[in-house]
Amino acid sequence: MCCRLRVPRPLSEVFPFFSNARNLERLTPDLLQFKILTEGEIEMKVGTLIDYQIKIHGIPVRWRTRISAWEPPNRFEDIQLKGPYRQWIHEHAFVDEGSTTLMQDFVRYKVLGGRLVHSLLVKRDVLKIFGYRKQALRELWGEPAV
Repeated sequence: MCCRLRVPRPLSEVFPFFSNARNLERLTPDLLQFKILTEGEIEMKVGTLIDYQIKIHGIPVRWRTRISAWEPPNRFEDIQLKGPYRQWIHEHAFVDEGSTTLMQDFVRYKVLGGRLVHSLLVKRDVLKIFGYRKQALRELWGEPAV
C-alpha cells in the first residue's frame, strides 16, 4: 500500500514531527485508543523499540515495533516485531520541495487469516487509519496541496 500527501510545511518541520513517536497519538483515530507504553524519551535510531497498545474492533492488542532504517531527514522505517499482523513494514519517506514536503508511506503487510480477513476487515481499517491521518494533518497544518 502506498499513500502520498503533500503538506504545506518545509521538511525541516515535517520530519521532526513524524520522527517523534509521541505524535503518533495525534494521528491515530480515537477508536483505536492508541497508547504508547514505552516510558521516557524515545530516541529514534536503528534498533529503537517502541511498545504501544491499540484496540482493534474493541480488542486490546499490544504492538512492538523496531526502527529498522533511520536516514534523517529523508526516511525511516519501522517493522512490527509483535502485533496484529503476520508482517508489517512501514517506510516513511519525505521529499523536500522547498516550502512544501511530499510525504510518502509505503506499507507492506500480511494478515493472519489470509485474503478473506484482509478483504473483509483489514484493508478497510488500514485505509481508514491513513484517511484519518490525512484529516488530522489538515487540522494541524492546513489544507494539503495534494
